[in-house]
Amino acid sequence: MSTEPRLAEAAEPEPAQRAAPATDQAVKETLEDYTLRFAPRSYRRWTPMVVATTALGGIAYMADFSIGAGIGLAHGTGNALLAIVVAAVVIFVTGFPLAYYGARYNIDLDLITRGSGFGYFGSVLTSVIFASFTFIFFALEGSIMAQGLKLGLGLPLWLGYLVSTLMVIPLVIYGMTALSKLQVWTTPVWLLLMVGPLVYLVATDPGTVDRFLAYAGTDGDGGIDTASVLLGAGVCLSLIAQIGEQIDYLRFMPPKTEANKRSWWTAVVMAGPGWVVLGALKQAIGVFLAVYVIAEVGASAAPEPIQQFKGAFDAMMPSWLVVPLAVVLVVISQIKINVTNAYSGSLAWTNSFTRVTRRYPGRMVFVLVNLGFALALMEADMFSFLNSILGFYSNCAIAWVVTVATDIGINKYVLKLSPHAPEFRRGMLYAVNPVGVVAFVAASGLSIAMYFHALGDTLQPYSPVAAAVIAFVLTPLMATVTKGRYYLRRTDDGIAEPLLDEDGNPSAVAYECHVCRQRFERPDVAACRTHDAVVCSLCLSTDKVGDHVLPAAV
Repeated sequence: MSTEPRLAEAAEPEPAQRAAPATDQAVKETLEDYTLRFAPRSYRRWTPMVVATTALGGIAYMADFSIGAGIGLAHGTGNALLAIVVAAVVIFVTGFPLAYYGARYNIDLDLITRGSGFGYFGSVLTSVIFASFTFIFFALEGSIMAQGLKLGLGLPLWLGYLVSTLMVIPLVIYGMTALSKLQVWTTPVWLLLMVGPLVYLVATDPGTVDRFLAYAGTDGDGGIDTASVLLGAGVCLSLIAQIGEQIDYLRFMPPKTEANKRSWWTAVVMAGPGWVVLGALKQAIGVFLAVYVIAEVGASAAPEPIQQFKGAFDAMMPSWLVVPLAVVLVVISQIKINVTNAYSGSLAWTNSFTRVTRRYPGRMVFVLVNLGFALALMEADMFSFLNSILGFYSNCAIAWVVTVATDIGINKYVLKLSPHAPEFRRGMLYAVNPVGVVAFVAASGLSIAMYFHALGDTLQPYSPVAAAVIAFVLTPLMATVTKGRYYLRRTDDGIAEPLLDEDGNPSAVAYECHVCRQRFERPDVAACRTHDAVVCSLCLSTDKVGDHVLPAAV
């Protein structure tokens, strides 16, 4: 049997000999949310606006209010607003190419990362970084919900942490189908409860705006200070990895055509990098509400969103309605974001585990793993040292996202050293590509050293800048030095049918995998090394002896 098969059409499958398919439950599960996979056209039945609404529903988290409040209390309103704007610009610019690739080629950020400078195993590093993002922010949102449950129902915090963790499990089991319904139906209520109090306060008491703008912070004198702006921006930039959760929804976008291109682009920009516009507004609102609460209640309660909205509701409605509405807002927000955190985190852990062990245990195992990590952080009272955790984490997240965005924007489109079409299948990629791995490790390592004062106190605030600049410079430099030779292990996957159709969308031609006997669309399969048939990407990932993996092209 030739090791270079070329299939003109789907071949009759032959019995698999040395690679067992995943369990029936795992197959069913991966066909619901397409864990580790290209999302096929046959599954992507939502309109661009439904996908966008679902994706934006996931950013209903309350953490932005805490982040904005923390920065504002420490550095003053002027420095906080500048920090928020700086971070938002960086997040938008780096998020745009990632969102486009996810929506255009229907793959998640881990699959994008594999073919954008990291290699098949190299992107395990970034999968762990992203998984960490999801459980850190799950813990943050769970802590906020527990504060709400304590205020409204008198639950002790430890029990509130447990409730906020367990309640998302039923909601996250069913993948995109359930999540789209949840996000669409809860978004109007959430928007009304969030925006209403702010509009009321500004309309009825214009003095709140003056006090907000004049607030100097505990560490400043009211003036603009570069170090304060950069320290605040570093905390905000911890959210840069949120683009991964947006792409977990955007990968279900319908094909881009001449007929839908306007709505397609609107949805991609709005729900991709555009999430940060709403995020930045929420952070600014967090500063505003914190300053308001300081004047009304005191500084100790100002960083807690439940106290911020309790204070705002107190000014506009009867006292008996204040706490229930504040609790409802917090609970809705927590559910909307934490089902996304649990869902996206389980995908990231599953991706890493399956590649390293060549075994697919099913996504639900890692839903529980991710929730376990989050619960441990909550019980350790992570909320009390929130800014320190986020400031440290942002260095790793910035290095990763900037590296991938630079590879797409510069290495693919300008230098043309990185393959234009994304590749994620085992056998087609080298195990490790030094382009992304070296850039990421150098950028994150040096910026973390700066963050912990290893290079002096003066440079410490500049750690997020260092992470971004080093990643941006090293990524094209490494591609040039290596001449792009470590991107593709081979350029031919053994199938004659083109990967993309005449509109540039992934081909919808279906083939049957001869290992698991399921049908998959063209981008998700490759020719088998030992059979005149095709193998799907998951069965390639779980092939323990490499029986079906195509050899390197000489």
